[in-house]
Amino acid sequence: MTWFVYILQCADDTLYTGVTTDVKRRMEEHNAGPKGAKYTKARRPVELVYTETCKDRSTAQIREFELRHLPKVAKVKLIKTLDKNQ
Repeated sequence: MTWFVYILQCADDTLYTGVTTDVKRRMEEHNAGPKGAKYTKARRPVELVYTETCKDRSTAQIREFELRHLPKVAKVKLIKTLDKNQ
């Protein structure tokens, strides 16, 4: 099973980081479903701005922890780097 680390940009311009096996489903939950994170429910709509593939859940959670602890400036730089590569 493939795991993903993702970053969302919330309506209030904050960033939210999470992990999932299904990015599309998780986005729907964050934007409309009852299973969206409490943090994002109050900051809808959210937009997917970054994804990263991981080989397993453990790797994804470790990477999520790393990303969550980056300053916002570093996260924005990471997101912009991804945009330039696409």
